Amino acid sequence: MGWLDRERTVAPPGFNRWLVPPAALAVHLCIGQAYATSVYKTALVKHFDASLTEIGVIFSIAIVMLGLSAAVMGTWVDRNGPRKAMFTSAMFWTGGFLIGSLGIFTQQLWLVYLGYGVVGGIGLGIGYISPVSTLIKWFPDRPGLATGMAIMGFGGGALIASPVSTALLKLYDPNSGAADWVASGDAVGRLFLTLAVVYLAYMLFGAFTIKVPAEGWKPSGFDPSRVKAAKLVTRENVSAKNAIKTRQFWLVWIVLFCNVTAGIGILEQAAPMIQDFFRQPDGVSTVSAAVAAGFVGLLSIGNMVGRFVWSSTSDITGRKRIYMVYLGVGAVLYTVLALAGSSTSVLYVALAFVIISFYGGGFATVPAYLRDLFGTYQVGAIHGRLLTAWSAAGVAGPLIVNAFLDAQGKPGQLNAVSYQPALLTMVVLLVIGFLANLMVKPVDARFHEPRPDRGRAHEPALEA
Repeated sequence: MGWLDRERTVAPPGFNRWLVPPAALAVHLCIGQAYATSVYKTALVKHFDASLTEIGVIFSIAIVMLGLSAAVMGTWVDRNGPRKAMFTSAMFWTGGFLIGSLGIFTQQLWLVYLGYGVVGGIGLGIGYISPVSTLIKWFPDRPGLATGMAIMGFGGGALIASPVSTALLKLYDPNSGAADWVASGDAVGRLFLTLAVVYLAYMLFGAFTIKVPAEGWKPSGFDPSRVKAAKLVTRENVSAKNAIKTRQFWLVWIVLFCNVTAGIGILEQAAPMIQDFFRQPDGVSTVSAAVAAGFVGLLSIGNMVGRFVWSSTSDITGRKRIYMVYLGVGAVLYTVLALAGSSTSVLYVALAFVIISFYGGGFATVPAYLRDLFGTYQVGAIHGRLLTAWSAAGVAGPLIVNAFLDAQGKPGQLNAVSYQPALLTMVVLLVIGFLANLMVKPVDARFHEPRPDRGRAHEPALEA
């Protein structure tokens, strides 16, 4: 297995760095399927004779394991390189589908928890962070653009997985033409097997084609001294072990937690929320189920586009300023959504689209933020530890929204006013995140790694 070692992935002279993002994107588009679990959620409820909560736990386990595995394995990923990490992610992610399919075929729900949730969730975490530090090293001049290109794939993975999964379920279920059709458990099991094979091929393509830059490489015409001029951008390095001892790490943790919790608040309730906002006094919504489903797809586009556009913009504005937009402007938009979102559907959709674009942008920008603060040395490991904020937000967001909605009434009886307590709570969270972001300052020198050239009058230039 020596071909998986970092030494075997060093790029030769003249290698085109623009060949690296497609390799990273191959992995993120595959693991982005996690956002498409709603496609077969009802089918699993029927197949296992379970509640929505019992089936929803599958996704929750996967997200928790994403954060935990990214935190635990982050240093290993940085040390062993992206190829070994991507290969390992592929084994766990596709293995999760195989174990999950066995659970479906044998009607053992705990196997689906173990497969898709635990095993697949480990693959999610390793795969999510595997290309991050590599992309930042290839694009020191545009780290926001680099991470946005890859992490955009995670947000957009559902755009591919949802229609493909729906088509395959219809193909595998002979009763797909029936009225009020719900896919059979056998069809979902076959879907899992198919996805395992397809995703394995694409993820191995990413692993085989990924390259790391040679020691001392820099882009043509790139002047590191220009980066040094930015107040929050360091040319020093901080280890993952020391990073978690800094105030900056935990401030950014709070920033990500608040931004993600607020975004998940809309995503988790997207389809029923738009119907409830435009529910008439007689209880009938002017928004059909089909339109609500289309709205969910539109939010997926906002999530994906935001990851690329906003993270790329951060290369111009700086990371701290762009998070002021995510959190500050986001708080204003949430307030408008809560108080006036039901006035017109156009306003509602526009507000939700921008809010979710901020949600996606926050994910894509945070690796570059960490690079600015802590350097490139173990940025993948630091990013992995920070993703525990995602795990916490994945639990907190739905709990906050669902708790408020349960107190307001039953599904089908809710309206726009019912959502105001939950949405205004999200405004408070965003304000807290905004204040935490304002407090971010450069990392104290005592946390920096020793440099061999420390004390020299001039730093030697990097090789071209």
